[in-house]
Amino acid sequence: MSLLITNIGELFTGDDELGILHDAAFVVADGRVAWVGAAGQAPAADERLDVEDRAVLPGFVDSHAHLVFAGDRAAEFAARMNGEPYTGGGIRTTVAATRAADDDTLRANVARLVGEARRQGTTTIEIKSGYGLNVADEARSLRIAAEFTAETTFLGAHTVPTEYADDPGAYVALVTGAMLAEATPHARWIDVFCERGAFDGDATRAILLAGRDAGLKLRVHANQLTEGPGVQLAVELGAASADHCTHLSAADVAALAGSETVATLLPGAEFSTRSPYPDARTLLDAGATVALATDCNPGSSYTSSMPFCIALAVREMRMTPAEAVKAATVGGAAALRRDDIGVLRPGARADAVVLDAPTHLHLAYRPGVPLISRVLHDGVPL
Repeated sequence: MSLLITNIGELFTGDDELGILHDAAFVVADGRVAWVGAAGQAPAADERLDVEDRAVLPGFVDSHAHLVFAGDRAAEFAARMNGEPYTGGGIRTTVAATRAADDDTLRANVARLVGEARRQGTTTIEIKSGYGLNVADEARSLRIAAEFTAETTFLGAHTVPTEYADDPGAYVALVTGAMLAEATPHARWIDVFCERGAFDGDATRAILLAGRDAGLKLRVHANQLTEGPGVQLAVELGAASADHCTHLSAADVAALAGSETVATLLPGAEFSTRSPYPDARTLLDAGATVALATDCNPGSSYTSSMPFCIALAVREMRMTPAEAVKAATVGGAAALRRDDIGVLRPGARADAVVLDAPTHLHLAYRPGVPLISRVLHDGVPL
């Protein structure tokens, strides 16, 4: 069955050639976009959806999320709002709760958060492990994540767990050995938190290379709390993305701009930790590819809302509304090395968001307002 989506006031295609179309339409067939153009020239289709002059854009691609966990850290958030600095140390609190939870509890929490994200326009989401930090719980986390997305990431190198605090080298050996072997069948990606207090450059390199040798693709938590080697390692090793990019040197910016590594910015984390926001303007002006993602996690960014992140990017990171929407769609797809999502052009997957608004500008213009009128996933209205 084919479906004609018509009477679109503004169609934000995400495609450089098609651009933003007005009085537009597109046809979906077999879960893919079959045709895009002016509403008056649309071909016949089996069914018709009139969106009544609303704006339509590609489904959001959230390329960085930590959804397999138990418990929450609201008290930690309150302490930060009272002036305590963010150090990343609260990860171990979530590890203890996650290890103690049964599969059904973890699965229900992922389903709840994926449902939240879907209602806010996210049609593709990456899900990391990283709250198990032992062989069994990392593998379990990835098995559960794989029930919800094909974009699963092994993040055994999230932090050094308490039981290895006195021997972090032994933990790196575990991550690159038995843990990686159990995780690989359930993961597409490997990630490392390359940061002061987590994993240094040497450990990050060893873990990423082991993951690459096992057939996993690379991404890196880089330069969130301080300048460090994360961005340069990501570029050197050909990682798909360097995520956070909060503290960048001029050399880091140049490296990203001269590579295919996407700078994935996570403004929800800066909002939740009262940290400086990344300088998206400098990255964009240098020619780097930028993505936006939620970093949804219970400690430092407990939001599943891509529209919220778009509004933050425009207000706090000097992105234009169009740049922010593109980063949340096309940019997220690039961070996952995908060209079949994040755009509305013939051949792409028919994932789309209908706004209860006449233009994409309203995502930043009306922050906090539930503007998602309808979501299409694989061409099926949800």
